[in-house]
Amino acid sequence: MAIAPPVLLNLEQKTHLQNATHHIAPTWPLDQMIAVNPFWQMRHLPIEQVFNRLSSLNNIHCFMPRQYYADLYRQGHISQTALQLAAKDQRSELSINQLEACLQQTDELSHWHNIADLLDAQRDEHKMAWCDEIIQQISQFCAAHYQQSNPIYSGAKNTPHACLYQHWLEVSRHDKGLSIIMDEPKLHDYFYQLPNEAEALLAQALDELSIDGAMIEHYGHALLLDINGWASWVAYLRWQGHLYAKANDQMLQLLAIRMAWELVIWRYLKDEQKHNFAQLSNHWIREKNQLASVFKRHEQAQKPLWIWAQAAELSYQHQLNSQLLNAHKQIVTSPKLQAAFCIDVRSEVIRRALEAQSEHIQTLGFAGFFGLPIEYQPHNHGLSRPQLPGLLKPVIKVSQVTKTPQSHHQMNAKARWQAWTQAAPSAFSMVESMGWLYAFKMLKKSFFATKVEHPINRFTHANNWQLEKQQQPLTIKDKAELAQGILNAMGLTQFAPTVLLIGHGSHTTNNLHAAGLDCGACGGQTGEVNVRVLAQLLNDKDVRAELTHLGINITPDTHFVAALHNTTTDHIDYFEPQLNDEITAWLKAATTQAQRERIVNIAPQMASSNKASLDKFYRKLSLDWSQVRPEWGLANNAAFIVSPRSRTRNVNLQGRCFLHDYQWQNDSGFSVLELIMTAPMVVTNWINMQYNASTTDNHKYGCGNKLLHNAVAGHIGVFEGNGGDLRNGLSLQSLHDGQKWMHQPLRLSVYIAAPREPIEQITAKHDNVRALIDNQWLYLLRWSDDGIIERYYQGKWLPQNSQP
Repeated sequence: MAIAPPVLLNLEQKTHLQNATHHIAPTWPLDQMIAVNPFWQMRHLPIEQVFNRLSSLNNIHCFMPRQYYADLYRQGHISQTALQLAAKDQRSELSINQLEACLQQTDELSHWHNIADLLDAQRDEHKMAWCDEIIQQISQFCAAHYQQSNPIYSGAKNTPHACLYQHWLEVSRHDKGLSIIMDEPKLHDYFYQLPNEAEALLAQALDELSIDGAMIEHYGHALLLDINGWASWVAYLRWQGHLYAKANDQMLQLLAIRMAWELVIWRYLKDEQKHNFAQLSNHWIREKNQLASVFKRHEQAQKPLWIWAQAAELSYQHQLNSQLLNAHKQIVTSPKLQAAFCIDVRSEVIRRALEAQSEHIQTLGFAGFFGLPIEYQPHNHGLSRPQLPGLLKPVIKVSQVTKTPQSHHQMNAKARWQAWTQAAPSAFSMVESMGWLYAFKMLKKSFFATKVEHPINRFTHANNWQLEKQQQPLTIKDKAELAQGILNAMGLTQFAPTVLLIGHGSHTTNNLHAAGLDCGACGGQTGEVNVRVLAQLLNDKDVRAELTHLGINITPDTHFVAALHNTTTDHIDYFEPQLNDEITAWLKAATTQAQRERIVNIAPQMASSNKASLDKFYRKLSLDWSQVRPEWGLANNAAFIVSPRSRTRNVNLQGRCFLHDYQWQNDSGFSVLELIMTAPMVVTNWINMQYNASTTDNHKYGCGNKLLHNAVAGHIGVFEGNGGDLRNGLSLQSLHDGQKWMHQPLRLSVYIAAPREPIEQITAKHDNVRALIDNQWLYLLRWSDDGIIERYYQGKWLPQNSQP
């Protein structure tokens, strides 16, 4: 067969293809799992346009089923007034009756089809589907290509830095099984016709498939959505490359791989099955010609769903507005105990429980990494891990100096530990391969479960942390300036005798997504390192002396104590020999109250149990290797409130709100507000959108049934079963209790207690902030000191108090 002459991409084609590759958001590996807004790379577009595009190109569901909204309406969670306001806001003339009727309709919308889709529609049902095999082949190849240890594919090219497309082409040309699997003789020969360079392949495909103009971007985007899991992994590598100034963008090569399959089957049918090719060619011409009308039909179909979705959001906002505006303000003037928690929604419940123990307890909300831009490295070892949000790059390295440092042998044990206690045993397949002795071990874990700790987290209780920047120890002045920035951002100016710095982490067993339940602000780790380092910093006499020159006076009778909130059990463990009896009693009572509040959503049958039984149940839950719902994580998150705690202390926010302390009167120049709006507000949007997308379309943006999960290359991600695309997002068990959804998809409502002007100025200054607000990826609401709540949108302030 003659090899087609070389064709080169022109500038316009390359631009459209690059645009397509930049629509995919990154996903972090399992051991650093953080929540990500899967639409983040399209934040510059209005959310309606993005949802229309995804639905049109890949049949992605960005809304809940119509029956879901009907149920909310019937149950009173969506009011008629909210429905009317949402319709008015979207300039719709649909009446209440018409909107109700819309929920009874069934959409039968056609969406864009790639060539493989078109072929499957006319393919013999007894043969392997083209789409299934294409995704399987690309996915299995990527898993092998990116595996960093014990590589599956041998050869000099098999490294994560090898040319992705060339490596795939080499493997595919040697894989004679493709013709057999597809039952298509000679199919294998067509891989030899493909050019050796990714750009040449893309140029040939666009030319032969007659793709031009703006359709190039849509086609490229649709192909990447077919393999969205691996595209997201490549986007993560690109993200890390930008963060650390080490270019690593392989997305165009991944697109070339997916497009190569389109070209291969196009050429194969053209030469080998002329009748089928004629039919395919006609379908392909029609598909391209009707893309604009597909976009239009999906836009029309989504309009009533947007009204229902917004009505649900307005109904929630009205309820929250009423709570906030009617709340009794309570200021703690002389606290005996201050406790700083992460803004994580799970902290809202335990904070309320702790505050209920005494009017002399003050709690604060702050980002879980406590403002420390650090990475943790065990002493005398090369391993390190980030302990800060994925948006940021660590600039300080911390390690704990011990008298008996861990040996390399001990540290290497972490790999084995991860394989045997965190990876899904695939439990019964493990019995099959390891024999009945392993089954006995599983039964032993069931009846005599004990806590298993990661070797890298075996810290001493001594506060002997070493901080370095650019391989030089931080000076006392450096440490004081770091502490000053943190205390100012926290709003801590007066100090109680005991100040608890409380990070958080989950404790579950046999959970590949365990890091996703830990602190996202700490890079998918617990906040233990951060609070230990900060406590040492603030207890250091020399640092305190230097702080006095910076206007901060911490008296000798104030002691900072590092602690960790276990979000599975609600225990608060502190890293001190002891606290006084009163504080200890408060912490235990808070645990009991929080456990009792949460049990309704975890095990309602335990609601009337006594304190001891309840605690025993939670402990067992955290150690049970067979437990698929050890906790609900951040499910049902809905709002981010930036205000003094005194204004929300007497409000039960039901574990749905991120709470960040902020007093605008103490924020000179509004630098703290700028930090909040550009960092925690973005992170909460990521969390909110990941939970929303994993709920509305778990097939594309979630990871399915966790009982079927298998780890890919140790830490990259999971397959559901042994193949298909790499799965991102949350499992069904993290969102649904078997009878109902535990997360209600609502766009995040951000409430900021601050004047108008700084909010306007910060929004105008930062493109990301402006995009989130003006393209409606979240609601930005101002909660004024005089009891007014108004929305900021596209440069205007819109009153909200009258909304239902």
